[in-house]
Amino acid sequence: MTHHEERTARPLEGRALARRTLLAATAATGAGVAWGTAGRAAAHGRKRGVAQGAVDAEVARLERELIALRRDLHRHPETPGQERRTAGVVARELRAAGLTVATGVGGHGVVGVLRGVRPGRTVAYRADMDAVPPKDIIGGGPAAAHLCGHDVHTTVALGVARVLAHLRTRLSGTVVFVFQPAEEALSGARALIDAGVLERTGVEEIHALHCGPFPVGRFAVTPGYGLPGQDTAEVALTGPDAADAAGRLATDIAVLATVAQPRTPADLERLIADAQVPHGPLARFVAVRATAQGDTVSVSSRCWPEERYAEVRADIRRLAAAYPGATVGFPADPFPAMVCPEPDARRLARHLRHSVGRDAVVQLHAAFPPFSGEDFALYLDRVPGTYTFLGVRAPGAPVTTAYPHFPDFAPDERAIGLGVRTMAGLLAERTVAQSDGALSFPD
Repeated sequence: MTHHEERTARPLEGRALARRTLLAATAATGAGVAWGTAGRAAAHGRKRGVAQGAVDAEVARLERELIALRRDLHRHPETPGQERRTAGVVARELRAAGLTVATGVGGHGVVGVLRGVRPGRTVAYRADMDAVPPKDIIGGGPAAAHLCGHDVHTTVALGVARVLAHLRTRLSGTVVFVFQPAEEALSGARALIDAGVLERTGVEEIHALHCGPFPVGRFAVTPGYGLPGQDTAEVALTGPDAADAAGRLATDIAVLATVAQPRTPADLERLIADAQVPHGPLARFVAVRATAQGDTVSVSSRCWPEERYAEVRADIRRLAAAYPGATVGFPADPFPAMVCPEPDARRLARHLRHSVGRDAVVQLHAAFPPFSGEDFALYLDRVPGTYTFLGVRAPGAPVTTAYPHFPDFAPDERAIGLGVRTMAGLLAERTVAQSDGALSFPD
């Protein structure tokens, strides 16, 4: 999850900014990457080969090793696009587990393919590997650090790969593990898609977890919601008082915001609570940051729903028109929001309640949090899937210890085993499910 102000272009013309339809396949042509072709084997019934009890036993055996692995990754944070060491660790672990591995995919991306012995579907799991750059740490920081939980995400994915590899004789279909670089820069997903990861492996759906500020043991699903996209603008002013005018215009534009940046732990707690209220204050919002530098105003905005970007752009042009000679430019089209398909998230919630407990699932009714983007959106534009928040808040710990990008972010490591348990069980279930266009978990 990134607080980075991305300038990646994405065609706006002809693309509805409402809920995007899921495309049948990516248009990427690939970049000659040679990993094993997973194929798209036909499903053959509903019988589940990998029991949750077997998964749980494997996780219990591996949990200490996984915590040690996470701590190693945590000590060696790497900025977006520089994940050389992390990618090396990932590739080593996947090969040791017996997966087919490709490295250097879309930069430092790693793709591992695990084939079960039984025919079935092809399901992907994505983990991001990069750390938070200093400028994106709340309040700034001296160096890159794993303050977004990507070290946890990577460890969970490696744990899932090891568990399912050990249970391969009972596994149906194929699981594709996608270890993505440069999520904080919102560029890694695009690079992997352009390298042909989805179509070359025949991925039919994709899943992911992300650390969230919920009690350890809880999962938060977002049916019909997810994370906002983002947009940027530059306004140049002229004249002898251009600098003063830029300051006034920045203030004018900032008033467009309907929600403020959280500044205190109480603000964060209220944000988390508001996201769980149906039709609450975060169901629709505009978050705007406008900064004057000399004679220029730089603007970033995040909206929900994303149709509102057109409205915000019109408002920025209207406000700038009051300053003679002002010119407005939008360097790129808005980066798309990540919208979790509603039926898929609801079925996943039932799966989580069945495997973890009825009180283990929180449902969010808003894009959350409203100040972050996520390039997992690009995968969900192409195949169905889910994106779920993994609770990492330790009992009694301040909310900032579980809220990404805060300098005291310190996830409860017990969440790692829970993440592996649930995702390994999920992927084993999904590889045997009927390919009916929607996820189908038992009630």
